[in-house]
Amino acid sequence: LVGTLQTGAGMVSAPPVGYAPLGFWAELECAFLNSYQARMQYSVDMMGVGFAQGKTLFFRRADLEQGGFEQLATEPAEDAAATKMMKAKGERVRLAGPFPQLIGPRSAAQVWKRHVRWAKLRRASFPALYAPEILAGFAPPLLVFTAGLLCFDMLTPLALMIFAAAWYLPELLLLRVAGWPRSLAAMMLRDLLLPFVYVAGCSGSSFEWHGKTMTIDRPATRAAAIRLRLRKTFAWGKLASRRTGN
Repeated sequence: LVGTLQTGAGMVSAPPVGYAPLGFWAELECAFLNSYQARMQYSVDMMGVGFAQGKTLFFRRADLEQGGFEQLATEPAEDAAATKMMKAKGERVRLAGPFPQLIGPRSAAQVWKRHVRWAKLRRASFPALYAPEILAGFAPPLLVFTAGLLCFDMLTPLALMIFAAAWYLPELLLLRVAGWPRSLAAMMLRDLLLPFVYVAGCSGSSFEWHGKTMTIDRPATRAAAIRLRLRKTFAWGKLASRRTGN
């Protein structure tokens, strides 16, 4: 993190990558986290337009002292707020990591709720970028490919198998090289679920997080209270540092 920050970045993030899945639904969670989300995030980082996601947000203390706490309260997700904060400063967001997340056992409901929650947060913070996500996954290109074959009267099971192999073999190769968990069945189910996750992400503003119902509505009505609480916490931390000499 420190090394990446010193390359001229304003903030460094490390995507969560799933390890040690126990059971099929945990493998599905890894299929979402790893070769779908992390692959996309590292790809755009290579293009110079990186963004923050998840547990690791690493930036300079001065950015917090100069209005950073208030800006982190302007979005329902702090990683989206931190990305916007750095972009507004003209600073680049770079990636390190990835951050290893031990998955363990998962249920179908846990995987579904988590990724619907993330979809709603993306839609709330970046609606223009969320819109084309409906085209993600295997289904849209398969439909276009099938329609093209039908137009030329070339639709055969072999052609569809070749297309599926061309789609999934690079992803399987990436997983093998990276040493990440891989399950073709989980990858295929993930792609089938992506349109449904997208639609669920467009419906409503509430979601469940660790058994609690929360909302993605803009926190404007709570902003003053959040700023006051964060300032008090930050001031207490600096006072404690002075008293201990750290």
